[in-house]
Amino acid sequence: MTVEQLTTHPNAPKPGRVTLVGAGPGDPELLTIKALKIIKNSDFILYDSLVSQEILALFPTKTPVMYVGKQKSNHSIPQETLNDLLVSKALQGLNICRLKGGDSFVFGRGGEEMLKLKSAGIEVE
Repeated sequence: MTVEQLTTHPNAPKPGRVTLVGAGPGDPELLTIKALKIIKNSDFILYDSLVSQEILALFPTKTPVMYVGKQKSNHSIPQETLNDLLVSKALQGLNICRLKGGDSFVFGRGGEEMLKLKSAGIEVE
C-alpha cells in the first residue's frame, strides 16, 4: 500500500507531524521555549546519544520514547530504518519530537530525515 493510499483511506488517521529539535549543548536552561513545548506535548519522542540526562528528565512520563542514538561503530538503528519509523509513526497520526544533541542539521542528519518525511507527504519542521 502506498503512502497516498494510507492517507486517503476513509478510516486513516490524519497524519501527524515531525518536529526536528536541537537540544543544544545539553543544559536544559538553554532549550528554547518552543523546544520545551514540543518535548512536553509530543505523542512520541525519538532521541539520540548526545541528549543530556538533564534534558531526558524533562520528558513527560506518559510519553513513549525511543533511543535511536549512534556512536562510532555502534548504531542502535540504521538511518534508513529510522527514517521509515518516523514516516510510519507520523502516518499513525502521532506528533513526533525528533530530539538531537546540538543542532539537528549540523552532523545530525536532520536533512536526510526531513527529505524522507517531505517525500512521504509528512509535515515536518
